[in-house]
Amino acid sequence: MNLWRAAAELVRAGATGALATVARTAGSTPVPAGTKMLVGGEGRLHGTVGGGCVEADVIQAALDAQAAGAPALVTHHLNADLAGDLGLSCGGTVEIFVEPLVADPRYTGALEQAGAAEEEAGGIVTTAVSWADGPFKRFEPLAPGASSAGAPAALSPDRQFVIERLTLAPRVVVFGAGHVGTAIARAADAAGFRVVVVDDRPEFADPGRFPDRMAVWTATVQEAVARAAITAADAIVIATRGHRHDAVILERVAASPAGYVGLLGSRRKRAVITKALSAAGVPAQSLARVRVPVGLAIGAVTPEEIAVSVVAELIAWRRNGERGMGKGER
Repeated sequence: MNLWRAAAELVRAGATGALATVARTAGSTPVPAGTKMLVGGEGRLHGTVGGGCVEADVIQAALDAQAAGAPALVTHHLNADLAGDLGLSCGGTVEIFVEPLVADPRYTGALEQAGAAEEEAGGIVTTAVSWADGPFKRFEPLAPGASSAGAPAALSPDRQFVIERLTLAPRVVVFGAGHVGTAIARAADAAGFRVVVVDDRPEFADPGRFPDRMAVWTATVQEAVARAAITAADAIVIATRGHRHDAVILERVAASPAGYVGLLGSRRKRAVITKALSAAGVPAQSLARVRVPVGLAIGAVTPEEIAVSVVAELIAWRRNGERGMGKGER
């Protein structure tokens, strides 16, 4: 879920709420800087800042911030007992900035710009820690050619501002909009990936079957690959209706710059398709990197279970690269 957009929608609906952001960490902490949680007016949650006592305190701070109309910077020192409750080997310190959502056009505009930037281009959000002179939140798009590298969130040296660097979420291109492809696309979307669904059948590539934020293309593989302009930040999952379609797509994407390529199917299917594509001239090293069967080994059977296994592997790739992905049948 895009919490920036969700926060802006709460404001537009006239509802109350608060946004909590991990602004600084030191030592072992349950989540990294930049992690966000949206707290509704009655304590309903989207996202997490670590769970346990920390999260309970932050929820209370969020309710207090809503009542006072003022933000707060909450500091937690994770002692041995608290760290143990959160599954950490040792303690650390986490500072969480909690801000009430306010119906100020500039504030809401910054939320909306940040939500769009997280899905399209990246940027920097600066929020004042003190609102004595009124709420202050500013969005700045990245200059052409500029990098958004750096800590996802940090306190300024004078501790007067929380500075957040927004980067694009990795994109997952799912070829195939059948039962399994649709389940994978929905699960990937829920896990925070940008998702594109591709199918050459208009009745399957129907935007009405998917959330509005998903891109849904009726296209041939040639058209889709050209349109996608695949980069190393992209993952490709092939889940079409048959071996022939899978082979055509894999021939196009195996040697692409994609950071992850996975194919739905068995080890036997891998052997058959690999043999055919090798004969067609696809480099062996390109075929060797393809994940077949796609997904972690959890014994998945149903479309929803397969989607969980695939997206779990995508998360491992997103967080840890190739080294983070397990092997074996679903």
